[in-house]
Order: sequence, then structure tokens, then C-alpha cells
Amino acid sequence: MTVISWCSRRHLAGTAAVAAIAAASFAGGCVVAAQPHMQNALAALQSARAELQVAEANKGGHRVTAIRLVNEAIGEVQAGIAVGS
Repeated sequence: MTVISWCSRRHLAGTAAVAAIAAASFAGGCVVAAQPHMQNALAALQSARAELQVAEANKGGHRVTAIRLVNEAIGEVQAGIAVGS
């Protein structure tokens, strides 16, 4: 093994270790800030929006209003998640 090859491998190993520590730190922060009820609410709203989007359009404007309100609710839940993180 040449000196250049050994140095390159050592540098690569050091870079990989730093990246792994950074990733673990980030993931650890996400786990601590887990908000299962907010995440469940967000998923339910996204599911409701998907159902409304494929529903028949002729609902006297109520379907469109419901989609708008669900979109607003999704934004509020996302904002709440961001504040709680």
C-alpha cells in the first residue's frame, strides 16, 4: 500500500465518521421531537383531501370549499409540527 493510498483511505474513513455522527445527531433530534398525534392528524387530512379531489365535482361548491379548508388545516398542522420541533 502506498502512502498516498493510505492517506486517502484515512481521509475517507474520517469523512465517513463525521457524516455518520452528523446523521445520527439529526435523526436523534427528530426522534426527540416526535409528535405522533400531529403526524396522524396530518396523514388523515391528506387522506381526506385525496378523497375530496376524486369526488364528483357537482356539489354546489361545497367540495371546493372543503378542499380549501382541508388545505388550510394541513398548513396549520404543519406549522404546529414545526413549532413543536
